Amino acid sequence: MKLIGRETQKNQIEKYFNENRSHFVAVYGRRRVGKTFLIKEYFDNKFTFYCTGLLNGNKNQQLHNFVTNMYSQLNYADENVSINNWYDAFNEFIKALSKVKDNQKKVIFIDELPWMDTQGSDFLLGLEYFWNSWASAQKDILFIVCGSATSWIVNKLFNNTGGLYNRVTARISVEPFNLEECYRFFEEKGFQYNQAQCIEAYMVFGGIPFYLDQFSREMSPAQNINELCFGKNAFLAMEYQMLFKSLFKKYQFYISVVEAICTKNKGLTRDEISKLTNLSDGGSLSKILLELELSNFIKKYTPLDKKSKGSLYQVIDPFCLFYNNLSANLSEENHWLKYYNSPKYNNWAGYAFELLCFNHIPQIKKALGISGIMSNSYSWQNAEAQIDLVIDRADKIINVFEIKYSQAPFVITQKYDLALRNKVEQLRINTSNKKALWAVFISPYGLGKSPYNHFFLKDLTMNIFFESL
Repeated sequence: MKLIGRETQKNQIEKYFNENRSHFVAVYGRRRVGKTFLIKEYFDNKFTFYCTGLLNGNKNQQLHNFVTNMYSQLNYADENVSINNWYDAFNEFIKALSKVKDNQKKVIFIDELPWMDTQGSDFLLGLEYFWNSWASAQKDILFIVCGSATSWIVNKLFNNTGGLYNRVTARISVEPFNLEECYRFFEEKGFQYNQAQCIEAYMVFGGIPFYLDQFSREMSPAQNINELCFGKNAFLAMEYQMLFKSLFKKYQFYISVVEAICTKNKGLTRDEISKLTNLSDGGSLSKILLELELSNFIKKYTPLDKKSKGSLYQVIDPFCLFYNNLSANLSEENHWLKYYNSPKYNNWAGYAFELLCFNHIPQIKKALGISGIMSNSYSWQNAEAQIDLVIDRADKIINVFEIKYSQAPFVITQKYDLALRNKVEQLRINTSNKKALWAVFISPYGLGKSPYNHFFLKDLTMNIFFESL
């Protein structure tokens, strides 16, 4: 399978590989996003050393796995040395690597590094010793570590206050595919999906390559979703639980927070989350919210009116949104095909399309010709009105968006027009912001003919999401 996209990441890797110094590179991103695939494809699976951590393995199992790979791949073993801890393991690792004769960079790739740091182990001590005492002083080491537990990467490596402080010399973030990359991904695999079908797949799975790779080109997106997610033996039947179980030790608390946020499409305040989950509004909830945000499951939005209290937390992972809307029916065979185009489906699809738009702000800004203008993006609501998306621009303009998921051009009626005008007026009245408010409409097929279309400065269709940035 050809590596789609990832041009920025490939350029970064090439730069670090070619520099006449050693690099400690941390690759991070959501589980299933393709971090391992990126590194393996770039280097064609040819590493000086490769090892991956063991999910739920204890200290002895992790050590045995690492040492066994070292002996087999580096053809090195000292029978007189007993390896009982990570300091011993990395000390032997240094000896083994020192004997490797290579005319180019020694590429060392440790995948799922956070899993190796088991409770009570001295893993970070050994890692610190390896980098500080030896690897950093060489000129031919490209040390790449990877992990889906983004919060571990951030807290233990990027924000380390001990011996690994400021030791990571390069950070590579791997994001989900955008829609243009999804389209190319399907095209490369021989699919004949159009833009609307790509959107349908994205609204369930986001731009996660692992999920999209399970699709069969002989089936429509709806058939693939039905096959992969519904029924007791569906391939992704247990995926939601595994997402959290593989990342967080007390994963049930993290799931409960995501489930709570999914109860309200526009998101919840911290106080609302605390009440729904029975988690005290203290350090534990702060930790959970931060780690979910770092792992790209949720996002914190500051209110447009800076005087308002209570930031909103919204789920930004399409698969989490999908699961929490359909979890009660996942064991039912063919539920998706029965559910398709029902009122409940349309309600879910409406918010899923809003989420798609939030995940493609750069494409929206490009379509508006404002890519170079600094801005902040939010949703907004009060007791009387809610606005799907606002882009608050530095040039004293706020773009106010009405987002609709429709499978045909959307027709604005007189009643709808009045409701839209009321929304904008509510925003004007209830915020202290004096910027000009310009309305924009976004829908897959745009606006149908109507005398009320002139309210919108721009009418954007799904085509904008498939443009290269």
